Amino acid sequence: MTAAETEIPGHPAVAGSVPAYRDRNVLRWLAAYTASLVGDSVYFVALAWSAQKVSGPAEVGLVMATGALPRALLMLGGGVVADRFGPRRVVIGSDAVRCLLILGVAAVIALTAPALWLLVAVALVFGAVDALFVPAVGALPPRITAPDQLARVTGMRSLSMRLSQIAGPPTGGLAMGLGGPAAAFTVAGVLFALSLPLLITVRLRPLESPHAPASADTPTGGSTARQDLIDGLRYIRRHRLILPLVISGAICELGFTGVLNVGMILLNDARGWGPSGYGWIIGAFGSGAALSAALITVVGWVPRAGLLLPGTLYVGSAGAAGIALVPTLPLAAAVAAVVGLSAGIFGSLNNALIQTTADPAYLGRVTSVVMLATVGLAPLSFPLVGAAIGAWGVTAVFVGCGAFAGLGATTALASGAVRRAGLPRAGRN
Repeated sequence: MTAAETEIPGHPAVAGSVPAYRDRNVLRWLAAYTASLVGDSVYFVALAWSAQKVSGPAEVGLVMATGALPRALLMLGGGVVADRFGPRRVVIGSDAVRCLLILGVAAVIALTAPALWLLVAVALVFGAVDALFVPAVGALPPRITAPDQLARVTGMRSLSMRLSQIAGPPTGGLAMGLGGPAAAFTVAGVLFALSLPLLITVRLRPLESPHAPASADTPTGGSTARQDLIDGLRYIRRHRLILPLVISGAICELGFTGVLNVGMILLNDARGWGPSGYGWIIGAFGSGAALSAALITVVGWVPRAGLLLPGTLYVGSAGAAGIALVPTLPLAAAVAAVVGLSAGIFGSLNNALIQTTADPAYLGRVTSVVMLATVGLAPLSFPLVGAAIGAWGVTAVFVGCGAFAGLGATTALASGAVRRAGLPRAGRN
């Protein structure tokens, strides 16, 4: 480690820690997380297709948006709950509720045809429970592995997300084709059920925090939930490293999410590449992101992580702008692969630095703010990107969104704490 690079305060390097990909405790958590993510994907397929069978396109959009609303509104509260009652307890409880809810819906639909009101109600409840699950599961990694392994765990988690995106929709579609909505909801519920015994066997490390209760699964006392939420937001605002990392990550998501979803469809239509072209570009982006996750998982530590983070985001931002400028589909796919690789490394380092430096007693609230930007607020850019492309054209919007995402890199680079930040390294004390 160079003199200009500083390890995260309060987290000295750990000597002799077991690599995360050989740690059975981490692997149990990863298997549970993967089963839950695939269950999520199957659930969304079942919900969308069930809505399509009983209503029109507008109602399908309504059902899907219904679940996103409570998730966004309650996400910050979910972080408070995770910190007050312990993330393991909240993850197990919320996953159990999701399992019972989806299996119950499958039983009802097996006896009667799916009704729109039922699907709306399920989406609302599932979204609310998800607002508890997401911050809690994000707060678990620092409590199941050593600080020097958090980058690897972040890479493994990213690989799990890519696997769920690949395996979930086909699994849900196959279940729908063979047995209809009841079968698809049953498969989702069974996947949630499979994750529960694995989560129960995950062991937690002692909680090393001056603000922590005696046990990681003991509720905090002496303050209200509202006070805890305000305290968490103040903690982020005053933290010299976490605040710029959260802001840069949010700007990155707002810049990328709209163009990679709505914008990419309109780009392929404008260029005449069609649905197959869209598939090639998105597949290339996913391959680049998966490669970045694999690299972080294997390497585990990179020098000058704080400087590498904005550098990779600058590359990704330039690539996102450049996709609309290249003349051929193969070049666009190649650029998309570079964007996926760069954005994936940025996201992994950003997440690892946040989780390494955050006080464990605040991790649920910190995670909830990070996830609110990605899961809750970033999709709001969809209609804005569509309207902007209609007004100014595809090229201008892609370049503009790429430049906007680059502001996230500038925000990180402007912070001295980010520039000096480094990940803990095994074997150095």
